Order: sequence, then C-alpha cells, then structure tokens
Amino acid sequence: MKIRTGAGMAAMLLMVACARGEDAKPIENAMVADNAAADAVDDIDAADNAASSGLPTDGWIGKWIGVEGLVLDIQPTGDRGHYMLSVTLLDGTKSYEGVADGDMIRFTRNGRPESVRAATGDQTGLKWLAGKSNCLMIQQGEGFCRDDAGTPPGENPAAQPAAQPTAEPAARP
Repeated sequence: MKIRTGAGMAAMLLMVACARGEDAKPIENAMVADNAAADAVDDIDAADNAASSGLPTDGWIGKWIGVEGLVLDIQPTGDRGHYMLSVTLLDGTKSYEGVADGDMIRFTRNGRPESVRAATGDQTGLKWLAGKSNCLMIQQGEGFCRDDAGTPPGENPAAQPAAQPTAEPAARP
C-alpha cells in the first residue's frame, strides 16, 4: 500500500507543480517571427500586384506598320517603363531609348524631344491609315497602325480572349 500511496503522491505533486493556474503565453520572439512572416507575405503580394498592373504603354510592345514601308518597333528593355524604339523611315532605321510618361513614350530624336502616343488613323493625317482605330503616332504624317481586332490603343492585345474555333470545318472548294 505504501508504494501506491507514494506513486499517487508523486503524480499529484507533478500535476500541481505543472499547473500553476496561469494562461500559457507564446514566447515573444515567436510572435515577432509570425508578424514578420505576415509582413513579408504582404510585401510579396504588393510587389506581384504592381508587376501585374502594367503600364498603358506596355500594350504597344511589338511592330506597328506605317505607309510605304515605315515601321515602328517597340521593345521592353527590362526596366519597367523603359523601351527601345526602332523607327524605320524612308531614310533608314534608327533606334532610340524611350521612357513611359503616362499614356505616351517620350524619347529624344536629333536633339529634339519627341513622343509616341495613341491615335486613330485619321489623327495621323495619312489617308492610307484613315478609318483605322488602333494606331500610334509620333507627329502628324508619321503614324503606324496594327490590326488587333478590336483592341483600342493602349491596351495589351495579349490580354484579349482568343477567338473561338467554329464547330463546322471549312468547306472545300
């Protein structure tokens, strides 16, 4: 009997010693680590949102065709809002570094400030582009368009839904 009483007393003392009636509190460093991890997740989400929200000028990336062999090719340089502009005119192709500024790309050509901006074919002043809606222009008479079915200037054509295939095969002649 004495052994049981001793074992019971030891168990009771152990329970009394461990249970002081206080609420268990997490270690302060653990809370700081949890808060830091939550802040890091918020920072990553903010960076992802900023990266996914492109500039209006990002939709202009690619080739734009003018009249008589004129071409404007806009390519990103890797830095947000910075582009390499290749302008092919009658006297050849020249490249310029451009920077997004709102709804235009600013660059310097022959020591003069210029800009690429969204326009309609009518606004370019070129009768061959009249009636087109998806165009860019540098100055009057220097316009470039592309046929991105229904994509207004400044919007990224890659973001548009793809055309759905027809259910019937094409008829053979």
